[in-house]
Amino acid sequence: MVIMLSGKKIILGVTGGIAAYKSAQIVRLLVQKGAEVRVVMTPLAKEFITPLTMATLSKNPILVDFFDPTNGKWNSHVDMGLWADALLIAPATANTIAKMATGVADNLLITTYLSAKCPVFIAPAMDLDMFAHPSTKQNLNTLRSYGNHIIEPTVGELASGLEGKGRMEEPENIVRYMHDFFVPKDMQGKKVLITAGPTYEMIDPVRFIGNFSSGKMGFALAENCARRGAEVTLVCGPVSLSTPYYRNIERINVESAQEMHKFVVSRFESVDGAILCAAVADFTPVATAATKMKRGSENIFLELKPSVDIAAEIGKIKKPEQFIVGFALETNNEEENAIKKMDRKNFDFIVLNSLRDPDSGFGFDTNKVTILHRSGLKKEFELKSKLDVADDIVKEINTLIF
Repeated sequence: MVIMLSGKKIILGVTGGIAAYKSAQIVRLLVQKGAEVRVVMTPLAKEFITPLTMATLSKNPILVDFFDPTNGKWNSHVDMGLWADALLIAPATANTIAKMATGVADNLLITTYLSAKCPVFIAPAMDLDMFAHPSTKQNLNTLRSYGNHIIEPTVGELASGLEGKGRMEEPENIVRYMHDFFVPKDMQGKKVLITAGPTYEMIDPVRFIGNFSSGKMGFALAENCARRGAEVTLVCGPVSLSTPYYRNIERINVESAQEMHKFVVSRFESVDGAILCAAVADFTPVATAATKMKRGSENIFLELKPSVDIAAEIGKIKKPEQFIVGFALETNNEEENAIKKMDRKNFDFIVLNSLRDPDSGFGFDTNKVTILHRSGLKKEFELKSKLDVADDIVKEINTLIF
């Protein structure tokens, strides 16, 4: 992932709830992503997690009181509010939420909040009845009206033993939420169709023609476009991947090239463009056996025919204002074959990966690509995570298409 939190100055407010133990992981993740973190704890929060733990992880002293009782040094909430690029309160108890909504400034965290000039993120954590109480709902609505960002709690097992909504969102998702806030929304209002994974062409009920595509590159592209604000339709073949954590991704599962063709062609007219990342099988059996083919002493000859060419078909119906980005995986004459494919299928540019490069291609979390344009422009990239490769590709789309 391209780290939008790198260099950001973040205040983490920790309040007195059982979910405070998760705040240690939040600090760890933020620091890993290059953020500078300062932690402000309420007095009761110290009963749930120690300041020493938070100081060790954040690499900064922990602030709890208005002044240091050992030397009288004043902890300026005004300076803190001016310093920060973001203020995150996680967990935010019902008590702290009520104080924030009404301006009861009786601890350092609330005075820091009232002084903050930066975006504020609030991750509630409490029992289900407390979260559902009209006063809590009203307080959260008040905080929303002030421009604060509420990271909704999830449904799960609570400290009371009950199960329901009120469990603080997991640290990874909280940090992702903050990361996405700082990502430019340069695809807001755009609709993008993305294909991913392999297709399976059935020989009989238990055997198929396929390939080793994991779908990771296509899913990384879907995540990147969604993070930038696009409405994404993700048409994927058989993969074991979970849908990226974004509500603006619609996932459509297919199996064969024919099924993928059906959905891609039906949706293409209504989108701004398509990224064709799927490794669609080039051939499909002429006939599929109705029952499992049994082993015998004779050779079996399998007759294949070309599968439907999805890219070529939408290339023919592409409007001037639409874009199509294609992929090529080549084992020889890589650039020559990729350029021919780009021209034949009317791509705006093509992303070339080569099986000659170690740690790239099918199954890996990393990839090394070259982008080739119709104009002859060529851009080569180093080996990167597929999330970072996706960012390079989407930036290229935004620069040259929109």
